[in-house]
Amino acid sequence: MTERVRTAVVAGAGIGGLASALGLAREGWQVTVLERASEVGEVGAGVALARNGIASLQALGFADAAIQEVGVPTRAGGTFDQHGYPILAIAPDVEGVTMRGVHRPRLHEALLDRARAAGVEVMTGAEVTGIVPGAPDGADAVVTAAGIEHRADLVVAADGVHSAVRTALAPRPVPVYSGYSSWRAVLRHELEPSVLTQYWGPRAEFGTMPVGHGLTYWYGYVRLPQGTRYLDEHLAARERFDDWAQPVRGLIDATPADAVIRHDVVHLPGGMRRYHVGRVVFVGDAAHAMLPTMGQGAASALEDGICVGRLLGAQVRAGADVGEALAQYDAARRPRCRSIARAATASALGGAHLGPALQGVRNALMRLTPSAAISRGADAVMGWQPPT
Repeated sequence: MTERVRTAVVAGAGIGGLASALGLAREGWQVTVLERASEVGEVGAGVALARNGIASLQALGFADAAIQEVGVPTRAGGTFDQHGYPILAIAPDVEGVTMRGVHRPRLHEALLDRARAAGVEVMTGAEVTGIVPGAPDGADAVVTAAGIEHRADLVVAADGVHSAVRTALAPRPVPVYSGYSSWRAVLRHELEPSVLTQYWGPRAEFGTMPVGHGLTYWYGYVRLPQGTRYLDEHLAARERFDDWAQPVRGLIDATPADAVIRHDVVHLPGGMRRYHVGRVVFVGDAAHAMLPTMGQGAASALEDGICVGRLLGAQVRAGADVGEALAQYDAARRPRCRSIARAATASALGGAHLGPALQGVRNALMRLTPSAAISRGADAVMGWQPPT
C-alpha cells in the first residue's frame, strides 16, 4: 500500500518558517509556505549565530562548507562601558563563546534555496485571512490566504510577533512594546578586532560584529517612546551616541546614511501558554518573541524548525498520534524558550535598560566575574543539541 503523503502549510517565510518547512520536507511532507509580502526576503541586519544555531543548521542538512558560506567565524569579545573601558572583557581562550557572524539576508536566502530544492512551494502575496485549526484526532486544519483555502494535516504559524494566526486562535498574551528601539546597519568595513563587542551605557547598548569578509554589522539599542520618527535616522543615531567611545562614533560616521534602519522592539512577555492549538503549531516570534539582549531570536527559530521536523514530521509520518506529537513539541520547546526569554529580560534589566545611577555598581560587580562563569552561562543556552 502506498504511504499517504502528509501535508503542511507554513504561514510566514521568515527564518523560523523556512526552517520548519525544510525540516518537514526532509521528513517526506508536502509543504506549502504562504508569505504575505510580494517578495520573499529579509532586512539587512546581522545575526550572532551561536553553537545551538549552527547545530540546527547541521540538522537541517547544511554541510560545513555551506555553513561557512553563510557567515564568518567570530567570538564574544566582551562588554565595555560607553567610554570604552572594559566591564567584562572575554579572553580569546575562554571556551564556549564562539559563533558565526551572519548577514541575515544571506542566512534567509540559504534556507529558501534549500527549502525549494527539497520541494517546498513558496507562495507570495498570500496573507492569511482565515484559519480553522482542525483537531489532532479529527478534521484537517484549513488556512485561507489570497482567497484560496489550503487544507493540511499540520499548520505552522511562523508569521511573527504580530501573528495573524495567533491572534485568531490564542489572542492572549498580546505583543508589548519594550520601551526600546534599535538602529541597525551593515556596511563595508573591516572590524578590528573581528569579534562581537558590546558597549553599555545608561538605558542604551551598542554592538558591533563581523558578518562577512569586509562586512560589519552594528546596532544601537536605546530607550525611546513608541512610534518615534526621525527625518534622518543616521543623524539621530550619531547624536544619540555622540559622547560614546570612538569605535562607536567612528563606525556610525562611516556608515552610509541610507544603510541605517530602525525598528521598535516588541516582545511577547512569557510567550504563549501552549505552543499548539488544534493542528496548528507555533514557532519563532509567533510563539515566543523575546528581547534581543541574548541574541537568540534567530537561533531559537532554527531550533523550532528542526524540532517541527523531527518531533512532529518524523513522528507523525511514522504513525504517532498527532496530538501526542504536538504535546511532545510543546514540552521540548516551551520551557527552553521561556528560560531564554527570562535570561534576555534579566540581561536587559542589568544591562541596556539600567539607568545612570547604578552603572558604576553594575560595572564593578561584573569586573569580578570569573571566566568559568562565562563558559557555564554560555553553555546553558548555546550547548543545545537537536533531538534525534
